Amino acid sequence: MPSRRSLLYFPWSRPLETGAPLETIEDRFPAVFELRRLSYPKFEGLSDPHIYDQGIAGFLDHVQKPNFHAFVEQSEAQTGQRVAQIERTDEAGELRPLDERLLADVDTVVVISFDSFRTAQVASLAEIQAVRRFLEDPDHLIFVCPHHDIGEGIGLGGAELAQQQLAEYLHHGDHGIPPRQGFGGFARSLLDGLGVPVENRYGLRPAALPDGRPEPIEIDRGLDDLGLLEGVESFNLHAHLPQLERIGPSKDRMGVLARQKIDLSAPPHPFTQGGRSTFDALLQSQRATFAGKLLVCDTTMFSSTAGGVENLRRLWTNVNRRPLR
Repeated sequence: MPSRRSLLYFPWSRPLETGAPLETIEDRFPAVFELRRLSYPKFEGLSDPHIYDQGIAGFLDHVQKPNFHAFVEQSEAQTGQRVAQIERTDEAGELRPLDERLLADVDTVVVISFDSFRTAQVASLAEIQAVRRFLEDPDHLIFVCPHHDIGEGIGLGGAELAQQQLAEYLHHGDHGIPPRQGFGGFARSLLDGLGVPVENRYGLRPAALPDGRPEPIEIDRGLDDLGLLEGVESFNLHAHLPQLERIGPSKDRMGVLARQKIDLSAPPHPFTQGGRSTFDALLQSQRATFAGKLLVCDTTMFSSTAGGVENLRRLWTNVNRRPLR
């Protein structure tokens, strides 16, 4: 029997990420030594500098990428096929674009757009065209996954910007996040090139039940053509999740498949001041947009580190075992 073949794609430039200046706290990943200091004793298993790089490279290899191992292991067990894992620009500087060669032998793609805005990663015209052709097949599925965009403060400066950044910081409450940190430039450029622009805005704290589990999500069952959310009741409790804002034509071409509740007991956030109590957590292309399906969600939907894993595993199972079309 044929089975699903998947690609997990990290569109970052590894040299630009690992070479970020440590004296700058914004718009970069933490180094391992910083994480050990900030979260002692959680990461003391990474303390030996002869085994673990104490810089940003060590964070990517020993903290960031392992967050996705559970998804890879489950997918390989359910499909019997190896999940390809590709970095767009590797340590040696070799570019592996999301092109026809990478997409030729897969039907499921997860783009983990954990590229920092500082590195200005942009999908090329060839990559956009390759993904567009990939989506001409009704059996194909691609998730484009940015992360948060905290402290951008479009149009603000000086004291106003500092005030908004402080409000966002107090809302999510994660002491490891600087006042300004944005990821997902590749995702934004790819979606824009496909004619479905989406911006990942803010970093919102999701609501939890009294027992600590994530609050149930609000699902548009009529949009769930592939049954991807069958048996899925909630997502995860990562402390800073983005509002996936549909821009221009995306309001008609992309639907909101699921919304997640915001923790309104947290300090107020600019996004909630207009009365919003949920954020758009999972978008899906409308039936007439592409023959295949394009979904947009946060990177942590494929991570096992922020709770809600039982429900996330149901989502992964639905992705891996969806019927052939």
